[in-house]
Amino acid sequence: MLLSDADDVLTAAESLGAALADAKAERSREDFEALLDDCTETITAATGVDYGDACDAGSDCC
Repeated sequence: MLLSDADDVLTAAESLGAALADAKAERSREDFEALLDDCTETITAATGVDYGDACDAGSDCC
C-alpha cells in the first residue's frame, strides 16, 4: 500500500497505533511482542527502511 501524502501516512500511523494499543490489552506479552516483530518486518518490507534501525530499537525512544 503506497500512501499519497503526509495526511495519509499520519492517518495510517494513528490507525496502526490504535490497533496495537487494543492488541496489547488483549494479548499476552509474548503474543504482543511477536505481533510487534511482524509489524516491524512488514514496515521494513513495505518501505525499504529498517524500522528497527531507524527507531533505534532497544532504546526507550519508541
